[in-house]
Amino acid sequence: MVTNRRTRTAVVGAALTGLIAVLPMAPAHAATSTPVEWEGNALGLSSAQQLSQGEGVTVAVLDSGVVPDHPAVKGRVTTGPDYFKDGLDSQSPEWGGHGTAMASDVLKVAPKAKILSVRVISDEKESDDGSVERRRGASPIVEGIYYAVDHGADVISMSLGTGEVANFADRDEVAAIGYALSHGVAVLAAAGNSGGKLNEIAFPPGYAGAIAVAATNQSGGRAEFSTVHTYNELAAPGVDITSAKNTGGFEAVQGTSPATALASGVVALMLSHNPKLTPAQTRAILTSTARHPQGGWNAFVGYGQINAAAAVNAAASPPDDKTVPVKYEGKEHFASPVGTSKTAHPAMEQEVWLTGLGAAGVGLLMVIGGLLLALRGRRRAGAGTTGMAPPPGPFRT
Repeated sequence: MVTNRRTRTAVVGAALTGLIAVLPMAPAHAATSTPVEWEGNALGLSSAQQLSQGEGVTVAVLDSGVVPDHPAVKGRVTTGPDYFKDGLDSQSPEWGGHGTAMASDVLKVAPKAKILSVRVISDEKESDDGSVERRRGASPIVEGIYYAVDHGADVISMSLGTGEVANFADRDEVAAIGYALSHGVAVLAAAGNSGGKLNEIAFPPGYAGAIAVAATNQSGGRAEFSTVHTYNELAAPGVDITSAKNTGGFEAVQGTSPATALASGVVALMLSHNPKLTPAQTRAILTSTARHPQGGWNAFVGYGQINAAAAVNAAASPPDDKTVPVKYEGKEHFASPVGTSKTAHPAMEQEVWLTGLGAAGVGLLMVIGGLLLALRGRRRAGAGTTGMAPPPGPFRT
C-alpha cells in the first residue's frame, strides 16, 4: 500500500452545519458491486477510472459503521473503533445502515481504494432532516477524526452534521479538522438536506477546513433538498443513487450524503494519480475543474458539479500550495485558496421571515391586550376599597 502522509500547514477557521443525509427510496437490483448509473456519466467516471481507480488510498468513512461482508465492500474494509458506544454491534439491523451505503458509494467511484470505517453516529439517532444528535462529553466525531488521521487515512468522508437550529461551533472539532489538514488529509462533509430553509450555519460543512458538498439532480441542477449556503464548495449527484444495504442487496437513496461519498471517491482517484497532493491543492483542483454554474459560483452548488475526469487529469500538475499559518483575529476568515467566505450566508427565505414577523406581531398584541385587561381589573377593584388597605395574605373571593 502506498503511504500518503502528505504534510502541509493547515489553515483552519471556524465559521460554521450539516447532517446525516440519506433518504431511502425504492429498492434497486442486487449485484456483487454497487451499480453505476446516471451519476457515472454526470461525473465522467469512465474517463477518470482509466487514469486511476484509487489504488493505495484509504478513505475513512466516519459514519454509523460498515458491514464488511457486503459484496459491494467485501475485502476493502478495515473496521476501526466504535466511538458512539450505544451497545449495538454489527449483527444488529440498526447498525451500519447509513455507513454501509456510503462506503459502497465511495468504492463505486474508486473501486481499488480501501475503506477505514469509524463509527461516530447511530442510524437510530437520525432525525427527520438527517441531523446528528450532539452528545455531552468527548465528541465521537472528534475522536473519529484523530483516529482516522493516526491510522493512515488519506481522505475523511463525513456524510453527517448537526442540526440547523441553535447550532454552535465546537472548538474541539475545529482543532481535529486542523489536525487532519496539517497531516495532509482532505476532509469532505455533507452540506445538508434542509433545502433553502433558515440558512443557519451547520457543522461540519460550515468549518472552513472542510469541503462542503451539495447535491445535484439528473439535470445537473441543485437537488431540491440540498442545503443552500455560501459555504457550499462543490456538488455531486445525490438523487436516486444505488447504494448497498446493511442487510443485503441494494437500494436507491438520495441526499447530500451519497453526494459526499461520491466526491470522496473522486478525491481518492486524484490522490492515487498523484499521492503528493495537499488538501489545498485538492480543493483548488476540484473547484477549478468543476462544471461551473453561471457566474462561476453560487450558494446552490458552489463551484459546480464535480468533473472527475478533469480533476484526475489536473492532479498530475497541481497548482502551488501557497497556504500558510494564519492567526485567527476575529472578523477575518480563512478562505484561501478559493476565496469563499465562510461567515456570510443568503438571507432567510422571504416567506419564512414574514411568517416569523407576523407571529411576533400577534404575540406582541396579545401581551399588550393582557396588560390592558389587568390594569382595567385593578381599577375596578380599587373603586370599591376607598381609603382601605388590602387584607394581608392571599385574596379570597
